[in-house]
Amino acid sequence: MALILGLESSCDETAAALITSDRDVLSHKLAGQEAAHAPYGGVVPEIAARAHVEILGPLIEAAFAESGKTLADVDAIAATAGPGLIGGVMVGLVTAKALALASAKPLVAVNHLEGHALSPRLADASLEFPYLLLLVSGGHCQLLLVEGVGRYRRLATTIDDAAGEAFDKTAKLLGLGFPGGPAVERAAAKGDPQSVKLPRPLLGSREPHFSFAGLKSAVLRARDAGTHSAQDIAASFQQAVVDCLTDRTRGALEQAAEATALVVAGGVAANQAVRGNLEALAAEAGLRFVAPPLWLCTDNAAMIGWAGAERYAAGLTDPLDIAARARWPLDANAEKVRGAGVKA
Repeated sequence: MALILGLESSCDETAAALITSDRDVLSHKLAGQEAAHAPYGGVVPEIAARAHVEILGPLIEAAFAESGKTLADVDAIAATAGPGLIGGVMVGLVTAKALALASAKPLVAVNHLEGHALSPRLADASLEFPYLLLLVSGGHCQLLLVEGVGRYRRLATTIDDAAGEAFDKTAKLLGLGFPGGPAVERAAAKGDPQSVKLPRPLLGSREPHFSFAGLKSAVLRARDAGTHSAQDIAASFQQAVVDCLTDRTRGALEQAAEATALVVAGGVAANQAVRGNLEALAAEAGLRFVAPPLWLCTDNAAMIGWAGAERYAAGLTDPLDIAARARWPLDANAEKVRGAGVKA
C-alpha cells in the first residue's frame, strides 16, 4: 500500500490530501477563495496565486497533523502540473518539487484533467477501464474514452467556451453571485425552464463537438429584453446546457461501443439536472452510470493524490525539472477542431 501526498492549486482552490493506494483518504484540507474573488465576479489570477503561496504550507501541515503521518511516511508526492492558471500551478508544483527533493521521494506531475478523469475510480473501486467520460468543468468540456491510466482518446471538445464557463458568465450577467455554477442552479430551481427560448448550439449536428458562446449571448439578450425574471432565464439556460450535453454524449456513445460505463466528472458534474439526464441516458444505453460524490467534483487534492497513486503504481514518475503547463491536453494526438479549440 502506497501513501501519496496530493497538492492542488490550479485555479482558486488550494488543497492538500494524504491518500493511500487502497482508496483511504486519511486527510483532506481545502481552502477556497470565494470572498477574495466575489467583488470581481470571477477568478483573478494574480490574487489566486498569492493566496496559494500563503495558504498551501499551512494546509500541508494540517493534512499531516490530521492523518498522523509525516513526510517520511510518504511514498510519493503528487501535484497538479497543469493545465490551469500558470501562477497557481507553479506554486503547487514548486512546493511538491521542494518536498520531493528534501525527502528523496518521487515526484508525480499530475494533469489536472486526469485527476478529474480518474476521480470516479477513487469513489467506486468497481469502475473498470474503458469508460466514456464527460469531463465538464469551468475550463473544459470534453468527451473522452478512458482506456487506462495515461491513455485517453478524445471524441469531442468545445469549439469555444466550456459549459462551466457559460454557467459562470450567466451568473454574472444575471447578478446571481459567485461561484456561478451553484448560483445558477439555485436560481433555476425557482424558474420555468420552458419560459425563455434559448438556442441549443450544435444540437443534432453530425459534428461531435460542443459550443456555448452563442448561448451566453442569448442569455445577455434575454436579460436586456427585461421581460423575464432572472430565475426563468437561469432555468431556461440550465435546460439548454443539459440538452446540449445529453445530445453530444448520446452521439459519443455510438463511437464508444467498448465502454463499460458512462461517467461524468468535473465541477459541472455536481449539477443535479446534469446528473439526472446523464443517468437516464446511461440507462437508455444499457450502461452503468458513475458520478463521483459532490465533494470530488470540484477541484480538490484527493483526486490529485489518487491520480498520483494510479500513476505511481504504473511506474509513471517525473523528473524534478518538469515544467508547469498552462495548457496540457489529455489526448496529445487529437485533431485540432474548428474555431478556438484552445481548451482541447
